Amino acid sequence: MGSLAILAKQKGFSVSGSDGPIYPPMSDQLAAAGIKVYEGFEPSQLKPSPDLIVVGNANLPRGNPSLECVLESGVPYISGAQWLGSDILQNRWVLAAAGTHGKTTTSCMLAWVLESAGLKPGFLIGGVPNNFGVSARLGDTPFFVVEADEYDTSFFDRRSKFVHYRPRTLIINNLEYDHADIFPDLSAIQTQFHHLVRTIPASGLIIAPENQESVEAVFKQGCWTPVARVRQAKRANPANYKTSNIQGELWSAKLTSADGSSFEVHLKTDGKDQLIGEVHWDSIGLHSVNNGLNVIAAARHAGVIPEQAIEALSGFQGVKRRLEVLYEQADCIIYDDFAHHPTAIRTTLQGLRARYPSDEIVAVVEPRTHTMSLGTHQNDLATCCAAADKIIWFRGENIKWDLHRVAKNCIIPATIMDDTKQLVKHLSNLPVSQSRRHIVIMSNGAFDGVHKKLVDAFIAKRG
Repeated sequence: MGSLAILAKQKGFSVSGSDGPIYPPMSDQLAAAGIKVYEGFEPSQLKPSPDLIVVGNANLPRGNPSLECVLESGVPYISGAQWLGSDILQNRWVLAAAGTHGKTTTSCMLAWVLESAGLKPGFLIGGVPNNFGVSARLGDTPFFVVEADEYDTSFFDRRSKFVHYRPRTLIINNLEYDHADIFPDLSAIQTQFHHLVRTIPASGLIIAPENQESVEAVFKQGCWTPVARVRQAKRANPANYKTSNIQGELWSAKLTSADGSSFEVHLKTDGKDQLIGEVHWDSIGLHSVNNGLNVIAAARHAGVIPEQAIEALSGFQGVKRRLEVLYEQADCIIYDDFAHHPTAIRTTLQGLRARYPSDEIVAVVEPRTHTMSLGTHQNDLATCCAAADKIIWFRGENIKWDLHRVAKNCIIPATIMDDTKQLVKHLSNLPVSQSRRHIVIMSNGAFDGVHKKLVDAFIAKRG
């Protein structure tokens, strides 16, 4: 919603808005754009009466005074996703990144590749790409990159947001069960993805993983668009690929570094495998390699030759809150990472372990999402942290289940904490490690400002 506000401001509208707790980097962007923001929801914030109210999917149930004021006022209102689709994306070449994991990073990569090719795209992303410094802009050409979220649209529209976007180029990174607060099972999510697939024109392109059962189930419900496949990267990736029965393009990678910081890009068409080039970049992890392949394929559909895309990826500077380095000294690095699902936690830690095989890794995880707070993925939490040396589970007020069972079953030493002051004190006083220590803070929220508090504590103690 903050990114939508920025787009509306760029279109010349006078914009203000209300939300729950607001924190960086979005709070900084909104302030820089001169957008007035109210924390909390009060009817008085709608005075004087606006010309249009754009409603997001904040947890505002019927009966909330602010929402009731909207309905009683008679002022036109529209969902954020519908406003984006109708006022921004009409007559644009929309390139959408969807899937359970990697949407934000993939969108940032794709926008940067198009920018590097001179296509000057617009974009709306749920994070801040370091190459741009902002999460949204209108752009100067028909091309527009959007992070396509499957979460529901608003209190009056329970469809997934992405059904409003009508992309011509669609990336489906992956598909797992998530958002347990609105989806009863994976099948319900697949239905929404089927609705998205139905909107892609026959002249469009869908980029999807090869042989991922959950995605194939979506296509079996109907697909009228060509599909380019991406073979998921593996550590032991052979130079010669087995024959695939997939028709059309097959993109794949051959790792040239164990941590995924370099890899060859291969394109197989008509049974012939062609080496396109080699990516050398600062990103790590097999998930990043897969994201990169998706981007190269999507950019090619928009007219960017793969060699250009490969060169652009080498200059990709990452995304704020995606394994972002907050503090670095010879003996310790502190990271901020948005991982909040067992798969994301696992792949992030595995990528870090591949880059630093002998260093100590300490994971700090706040399982704060609706899905996590309901305990949906608790059985996977005991193993998703295997690449770390130790883990601290932070129990927030929203957790409705007992974290002690997870800690007891963890395959690495695990601790539970519930106070951020004690957490900062504990981490800043850990015994000196025999190797460099990596502290990875994983949360999709503000985490009571623990990131800054920990960095300040390290600076005060070590400089």
